[in-house]
Amino acid sequence: MIAKIGSGKSTAGLIRYLFDTKKAKDHTDPHLVASWDGFAPDPGRADDFDATKMRLVADVDLRVKQARRLGRAPERHVWHCSVRAAPGDRHLTDAEWADIAHRIVAATGIAPQGDPDGCRWVAVRHADDHIHIAATKVRGDLRIARHWNDYLTADKELAAIEKEYGLKRVVRGDRTAAQRPTRAETEKARRTGKTKTPRERLRTTVRQLVSIATSPEDFLHLLDGVEGILVDVQHFPSGDVRGYKVAVEGDTNTVGEPIWFSGAKLAPDLSFPKIAERLTATSATPATEPGCRRRPNPWHQAAAATERIRHHLDHGDDAAAQAHIAAFGEAMDVLPLLAPSHLRPHLQQAAIVFERATRSRIRAQQDQARALRSAVRALRTAPVTGDGSGLAMFLDIAVLVVTATARWHQARRHDQQVAAAHQALVHLQAAYQQAAAEPLAALAQRQPPARTMKCHAQRIIAILPDHAQQVLDDPAWPALAAALTEAETTGHDPEQLLQHAARQRTLDDARSTSRTLTWRIQRLAARQSPSDRARATQARTWVTPRPAHSGQTRPSPSQPGPAAPTRHR
Repeated sequence: MIAKIGSGKSTAGLIRYLFDTKKAKDHTDPHLVASWDGFAPDPGRADDFDATKMRLVADVDLRVKQARRLGRAPERHVWHCSVRAAPGDRHLTDAEWADIAHRIVAATGIAPQGDPDGCRWVAVRHADDHIHIAATKVRGDLRIARHWNDYLTADKELAAIEKEYGLKRVVRGDRTAAQRPTRAETEKARRTGKTKTPRERLRTTVRQLVSIATSPEDFLHLLDGVEGILVDVQHFPSGDVRGYKVAVEGDTNTVGEPIWFSGAKLAPDLSFPKIAERLTATSATPATEPGCRRRPNPWHQAAAATERIRHHLDHGDDAAAQAHIAAFGEAMDVLPLLAPSHLRPHLQQAAIVFERATRSRIRAQQDQARALRSAVRALRTAPVTGDGSGLAMFLDIAVLVVTATARWHQARRHDQQVAAAHQALVHLQAAYQQAAAEPLAALAQRQPPARTMKCHAQRIIAILPDHAQQVLDDPAWPALAAALTEAETTGHDPEQLLQHAARQRTLDDARSTSRTLTWRIQRLAARQSPSDRARATQARTWVTPRPAHSGQTRPSPSQPGPAAPTRHR
């Protein structure tokens, strides 16, 4: 069940709407199911509809008129709450709806239970799946009702009602979601033949610009250059930027003025202070992979930085984890700008729905995600080229990160964020399947001879005994074997590459172990082929150390260990 609460100036206007059956075609059999005293006149069950409706308005408005004579009536004295059952819920009786209405007005402070001076209210049912509660805010003692945070208190009560009545448990948020388009905005977009409202279009545009901007100044410069978007930047007297607002060119109100949206109206994290905080925390120098002696391919770099997110979600503190989720959201936003046209619809939809998973009540420590943000911004000048293996590699890791993000939010009971991550996963997996098809097929065509395949299979069995059968049965196994062979021809040791690839991150949650290993091998092999001396160093570094015996500690790097025995040739 969900509640929607608003206020107004006319009790008569609200009552007229609730009992109207001519303009509102979905209003069938409107009638009262409950009221403040149980004896309110019901126009829906009276012979003289108009007279009874006037009596009902007068009775509900009685205390407002008394307060108005004393100059104590609020201007917006009407309180309106609609309560709607979820699709698929069973048909509730009038008595059940009456009980729900009593509980809502009590929980919100409109008519507390046992309070004889509670506000006057009525609950009208004009459809099977919802009711409307109309009340005035003036109490019997002519004071204004204390109904602060009424939406939160009503939502909490509805959660309890769902449990008690055996209804569908609605996914609830934490007030960090972006504001949805209003009904007027949606209807206006439909009339003009647009698939998105101006609010949604502006939100997507601003998020994409934040994902590629390198500084707050760069963001405003990029925003000012977007065709069809009007920008108004506000400044403090000192000259510093205070904020910004945007509008879609041609989207005007009744007097012909542009309809402006501030950043905060688009989404909580798109206000200028929030954007400046994120962009200021971005490192100017892109991070490099450990052991890399030259700047890697930007897509390999972004993939390596993204792969480390799961470690932060599993082992970092919540503030750092939230920062990495937000930074990953920026990576999702930039992908539709860089990917081939046939992948953009799925990537665009994945970014739109994942946006909800990037925010929670946990305050992000933005400087913890510098390396990831730098890697993401390096993609700005690296569109997808060639066979698209870089994008496929990144999407393979992105699928695992979205899955880990859903788990992280679920552990903290962030219901809306979990649902958003699961929705994004569907579109992301579809994009990955399309993106990976061509590079994997190209690799598979270069499948090595049977003897070489057998050698690689033996390495897989020795290094990855828990995943060996899964790897060898995977359709992508020929592509992995080809990647290992090509790495070997450039001077890399296949066994050491496999050891390193297996130790980078767990393979337990990979949808295709062979594909994941293929991308890791390609990324590792893209580094400059090691010299003989480097190979000897890697051999000592990549060998998995044996665990220390009980009661023993491993010597630290600063302390000399026992001398190695002298070997003679």
